[in-house]
Amino acid sequence: MLKQNSLFIGLLLSLICSSISGRTLQQTLNYGTLRVGVALHMPWAMQKRSGELMGFEIDIANKLAEDMKVNLEFRVYESERLIPALESGDIDLIIARLAISPSRALHVNFSQPYMTDEITLATNLLSTTLAETLEDLNHPDYTIAAVSGHSTEELITHIFPRSQHQLYENPDLASNALIDGAVDAYLEEEPIPTLLSLENPTQVGAPIIDPLVQTSIAFAVNKGDPDFIVFLNAWIIAHQSDTWLNTVRDYWFESIRWKEQLDDINQAPQIN
Repeated sequence: MLKQNSLFIGLLLSLICSSISGRTLQQTLNYGTLRVGVALHMPWAMQKRSGELMGFEIDIANKLAEDMKVNLEFRVYESERLIPALESGDIDLIIARLAISPSRALHVNFSQPYMTDEITLATNLLSTTLAETLEDLNHPDYTIAAVSGHSTEELITHIFPRSQHQLYENPDLASNALIDGAVDAYLEEEPIPTLLSLENPTQVGAPIIDPLVQTSIAFAVNKGDPDFIVFLNAWIIAHQSDTWLNTVRDYWFESIRWKEQLDDINQAPQIN
């Protein structure tokens, strides 16, 4: 009887600890459901009025669950709530445009990157005809736009200290200013610069080839489960090799075909 009680208590403690600290890869496989935390940010993850999710990272999560042969459960959070949700055991995995950083690595384990988040420059074709380099745009005759409160606000002062700077409340206002010629260039995260050039090919030039700034985006899981990281790294390598990741990335970041569904999106573009 004592031995049976000890086994029952051990199992109970194991279940309690699992619910507090999050599930391991093996526990996730045993339960048969992968709980993924996402944050809404176009086109990484978007929510239709019906509640259905779509986007680059939604496709990634669906493919991951398919390969793991488990059911998939999405949970939507504000970006700052993702890591606490993982640490508290509410989710098993973060797939949410989460950039690798030392401060975050104190709380979670990162996989290798599956994507880079890039900041590039879109230009007004007419007003920048004579500008051939970034240094040419670093001149008082040119006005560079950015969104206030975004990292690009500080970035334009470092890259273009001599040019004029114009801040806007949101990407829509900055985009319209570029198209209308009110500003000469617009510093922003991809895919906004690329989409602007695709949708307005006679007014907006394609972003410069090399990103001005880039961060590495990766999966994040709870600490203490190296098997999960080994599996996620293998998954990334396999789907980079078979070009699945590149194909999905190109669809969401290098084309505008997915924008046909925007009328049914219950969200505006977000800049974190």
